[in-house]
Amino acid sequence: MVRSVLVVGSVIVLVLAVITALLWGFQRRLVYLPGDGPLPPASAVLPGARDVVLRTADGLELGAWHLPAPSPEAATVLVANGNGGHRGMRAPLAAELADAGLGVLLFDYRGYGGNPGSPSEDGLALDVRAARQFLLDDGVRPERLVYLGESLGAAVVTELAIEHPPAGLVLRSPFVDLASVAAVHYPVLPVRALLWDEFPVAEQIARVDVPTTVVHGGADSIVPPAQSRAVADAAGNLHRLVEVPGADHNDRVLLDGDALVDAVVELA
Repeated sequence: MVRSVLVVGSVIVLVLAVITALLWGFQRRLVYLPGDGPLPPASAVLPGARDVVLRTADGLELGAWHLPAPSPEAATVLVANGNGGHRGMRAPLAAELADAGLGVLLFDYRGYGGNPGSPSEDGLALDVRAARQFLLDDGVRPERLVYLGESLGAAVVTELAIEHPPAGLVLRSPFVDLASVAAVHYPVLPVRALLWDEFPVAEQIARVDVPTTVVHGGADSIVPPAQSRAVADAAGNLHRLVEVPGADHNDRVLLDGDALVDAVVELA
């Protein structure tokens, strides 16, 4: 009997060890879920938009769609995507923002939407800086920029806002840090010790002194609502916390619904 228990215990330990090794080796394939390219021309998806190229500090060229603001006084929204898909999936959001009188830049990270490179925390930081620099070079004033980050993108724009503060910051479904949300989905694994990328949103948002709105779903099954509320609590300059009752992480209301669009317009 004792021997059987020991054998079972050994098997469990071996299985956990194998799973842990796989998670360590393939973790970025679990974190980053890029949609393939190439994508259609911007004008075929967003009337008035144009295809542009972003050049990163480490030499990559990234595809993006730019929908210019209707006037120099109107704000432009830099949209940082979540971990899945490509910019084409954010076209309805861009259309809603444009209808509200705002300019929009949709871009894909390295490895997404047919772009070269492989995504990582450091790489995404370079990508979003290239997006911001493109807008500045195109004549958008820094004080007329609003950052909108979706889930993982909330981490990307929060880190950017420390170095380059925008006029306003909207975080949609943010998590405390990557390990905290990974632990929800892999509770038996030592994810904090294994993860290469950290994305410490709650820690960094405390250092951001611009009006910040957090939007999240009350029934989010990917990022627990408590984590989004914790980010709001940590914000250095919280403007508003918006909870959409009953909404899950990828429900349409959180992708391009009134609650999200109104939150952006309010800070523009």
